[in-house]
Amino acid sequence: MKKLTKLTGMTIASMGLLTTGLMAEDPDSPVAEPDTPAAEPTLDEPTSDEPSAEEPSSEEPASEEKMKKQEEMTVVAIADGNKDFTTLVTAIRAAGLLEALNGDGPYTVFAPNNAAFEKLPEGTLADLLKPENKDKLAAILKYHVVPAKVMAANVNPMKIVTLEGHEFEITNNDGEIRVNDAKVIKTDIVGKNGVIHVIDTVIMPPVEDEE
Repeated sequence: MKKLTKLTGMTIASMGLLTTGLMAEDPDSPVAEPDTPAAEPTLDEPTSDEPSAEEPSSEEPASEEKMKKQEEMTVVAIADGNKDFTTLVTAIRAAGLLEALNGDGPYTVFAPNNAAFEKLPEGTLADLLKPENKDKLAAILKYHVVPAKVMAANVNPMKIVTLEGHEFEITNNDGEIRVNDAKVIKTDIVGKNGVIHVIDTVIMPPVEDEE
């Protein structure tokens, strides 16, 4: 009986030590530590989405700012900053109209783009840019300018007098606006001294018969 009692006591003591050892290991257990870093990415995910949600709104002020700057520029300055009007600006300089079209205005410029000048017969543009043809070039360019500010909403079928002195005809066929035989492909580029409407063809003033 004494032996049994001793064994039983030892068994109980051993179990107590084992239990105590397991309980002592629990605070130092590394199992809980990985859980804390694992939870961190889920906290960061909403933060990473926030910049993408703000991007569209950041573009709007930029376009408004660009429009405001454009409205402070003359029609010639606007054309000079547009890669589609390099030929037109070259012609304006060659014709000596740079200072005039930078004036107070107001002007409405029906501006041929580069592609419009490319439609001219071969050699025509090079010939017009020669110094001896300065007056002829100036007359052609002035025929594209109206000495008033005409927005697209105010355009009706009519004949209108140009800066050159002759009239051209504006037609509106189901929303397709034409100036003589040139199609208006973009409207209402507004500057501080007028407005630009882009056309796809160079228009020529009437040639008066020589008596």
